Amino acid sequence: MSQKSGPPPIVFILLFLALLGGGYWWFFMRSPATSPGNANSAINPAFPLPTSVASGTTVKIDGSTSMVTINQNLKRGFEGKFPGTKVQAVGNGSNKGIDDLLAGRVNIAAVSRPLTAQEQGQGLTAVTVTTDAIALIIGKTNPFSQGLTSAQVGDIFQGKINNWSAVGGSPATIRVINRPVISGTHQTFKELVLKGANFGTQPNFTTLPRDATTPLIQALGTDGIGYATFSQAANQQTARVVAIDGLTPDAGNYPYQRQLYYVYKNPASPAVQAFLGYVTSPQGQQAVALGN
Repeated sequence: MSQKSGPPPIVFILLFLALLGGGYWWFFMRSPATSPGNANSAINPAFPLPTSVASGTTVKIDGSTSMVTINQNLKRGFEGKFPGTKVQAVGNGSNKGIDDLLAGRVNIAAVSRPLTAQEQGQGLTAVTVTTDAIALIIGKTNPFSQGLTSAQVGDIFQGKINNWSAVGGSPATIRVINRPVISGTHQTFKELVLKGANFGTQPNFTTLPRDATTPLIQALGTDGIGYATFSQAANQQTARVVAIDGLTPDAGNYPYQRQLYYVYKNPASPAVQAFLGYVTSPQGQQAVALGN
């Protein structure tokens, strides 16, 4: 009785090499963005975490209001780890931060939108700090209690829908409370939510004079709608978040997600290298998570 021969040895060799290569990729080559449970998208260190920073080192930051809490948490962490250092952070909007960076008034711009080709051509480089969600918010006393679809949100902010009854609510004009053009969140919302279309200009639109979430929430009342970074909207007492396509901003597949950045001008100064090295380190990312 003849015995069937097994697969030739080369098959086992190839299978072994394939498994070896897959294991190498799994343990060494995956980016943070592909690792399970990582909330941040590919936080790639721009500079190493310094072992020491000279006393008297000062880092000045201006930019996105969406990053105010993150800035303060990183300030406390950096100054605590490196005694004698100082971080001065203000939030006047992404565009103002970039203008100040180019003019040499600050060392780092906090930015809630990608850099333009022109800005990159001026020697600016962006480092990803974290992933953020833009939340749609209404006043706590607004009788509208449903969610919205992405299409409805687009129509509301382009002025095609201007009454709550058109989206399942009670008859009332929808007052759209918009952030100013200098806001990085305004610009990201335009690209991400409106797909590049313009905001509406109808009488039910109000554009705030400055980029700040508190006055936006105060302006909502019983019939207004606006948008803000989720970390600033999540625990508000006078506003609540509206689900989009059945998803809240803390869902992994929520549609309105974006990255937040720190931007520096090449070549980076030692102070900038030290601060960004801390920001992208595990310790820095823990501080970021407290404010995001």
